[in-house]
Amino acid sequence: MFDDDPPRPAKLDLEKMSVDELKERIEALKADIVACEAEIEKKQAHKSAADDIFKS
Repeated sequence: MFDDDPPRPAKLDLEKMSVDELKERIEALKADIVACEAEIEKKQAHKSAADDIFKS
């Protein structure tokens, strides 16, 4: 899409992964989701604060 977008990792072949590997992957993905949600909240708070400043 854009030149500064990070490259997407190659799709994993889940069928070749063991149950333990799949569970570890799920936990890693859950941690990534939590980190993304926290970043979204932070950015929304900054935007809200900026919007409040410019409303005055």
